[in-house]
Parts: sequence; structure tokens; C-alpha cells
Amino acid sequence: MKTEIQELRKEYKISQEELAQAVGVTRQTIISIEKEKYIASLILAYKIATFFNRKIEEVFDFSKVGEDDERI
Repeated sequence: MKTEIQELRKEYKISQEELAQAVGVTRQTIISIEKEKYIASLILAYKIATFFNRKIEEVFDFSKVGEDDERI
């Protein structure tokens, strides 16, 4: 799933580790989400969006969820 997390981190000048600590996950989780290897749970997506003061839809692109994705 495409996200704007990396761009938002750059805008806010925070590291993957800082974001991970703020939302209660590991740095590896943030890396995996940014590399589109992991889909965040709804709760985690909400925490990340809230951290950046954005709507979930502004951070995560749900337009292709379900297409060729066996994880749902």
C-alpha cells in the first residue's frame, strides 16, 4: 500500500525511529510500511495519521487495496 509517511517524516524532520516511538511500534515496522511490504492495521494507520495531524486517507492510499493482495 502506498503511503505518504516518508514524505511527511521529511516535512516534519523526524526519523523512522522517532515516528516508531511516537506510535508505539518498532523502526522496522515503519520501514516495512514505507517500503510497501507491510500494511498497517487500522489502529496503527490512525495513530500515524493523527501524529501528522492528517486524515488516514491523506497518509495511506487505499485505492488499490484488495487488488492482488492476499493479505486481506
